Amino acid sequence: MSSPSTYPRFTLGSRLTEEQRAFFRHHGFLHFRAFLPLDQVQALLRAAEQVQAQWLAGGVEKVNGVPIKYGRDVDGTPIVQRFAFASHYSPVLHEFLQDSRFEALFPLLETPNGRVGENEKDGLVINHYVNVTGSEFSQMGWHTDSLRDVFYGKRIGPMLNVGVHLDGTPATNGGLRLLAGTHQQTLREMLFRKKYYKDVGPDDQEIAVETEPGDLTVHDGRMWHRVARSPLVGEVSRRRVMYVPIVGGKYAPKHANSATPFYLRFLHLVK
Repeated sequence: MSSPSTYPRFTLGSRLTEEQRAFFRHHGFLHFRAFLPLDQVQALLRAAEQVQAQWLAGGVEKVNGVPIKYGRDVDGTPIVQRFAFASHYSPVLHEFLQDSRFEALFPLLETPNGRVGENEKDGLVINHYVNVTGSEFSQMGWHTDSLRDVFYGKRIGPMLNVGVHLDGTPATNGGLRLLAGTHQQTLREMLFRKKYYKDVGPDDQEIAVETEPGDLTVHDGRMWHRVARSPLVGEVSRRRVMYVPIVGGKYAPKHANSATPFYLRFLHLVK
């Protein structure tokens, strides 16, 4: 298993350096330290809690066709464990997506018309992992983000999955695992290398991504990745990550009458 220290961490400025672009072309991911200061991290956490309170009070089950995943916190109270289109319900989260530094990532798509997909895919997703009895989200098995295009008989479109990490996650507390370079795999490998979401175990080739609060990661949508369950239990297992889709090609917004994507009909199986 690869060590967390075997890849470089970068700083994201107004534009990518050639070193950063070359690393992404070869490995399919980048890790930027201190993208956000801690006070902004706390402001985003408060905004997510406000959206959660609104959804719990209103019994929101889906947003733009995407199911909302609920579970239980360490004290047994109900929480949202997977948000979708969260920025539609919070001016703070919406404003965050206007950060001009996201535009620095657009060239990684290698296609025109790059943009933050606030109204596309699942919009701004917030994943809240906690390992306790009653939690419905403590890990996520191996998958690629580009499978959704295959399900709909579409050509695989360019996509970046940008993670904004709101909690520190050492490798010993689970977290993101990547198979570097798999963004260059064949379609057959993308479909059959692993059993989507069912395979949850470690891979000898995986890289463990260790994050600090405010870090930003970006990976190619075609890359195999998983989120490992924390071996710890309770408050120490808590990990919250915001995912921002960066997409190219034709604009394809979701709306209140959008159908539930086929692959999300199995979201309840991901625990």
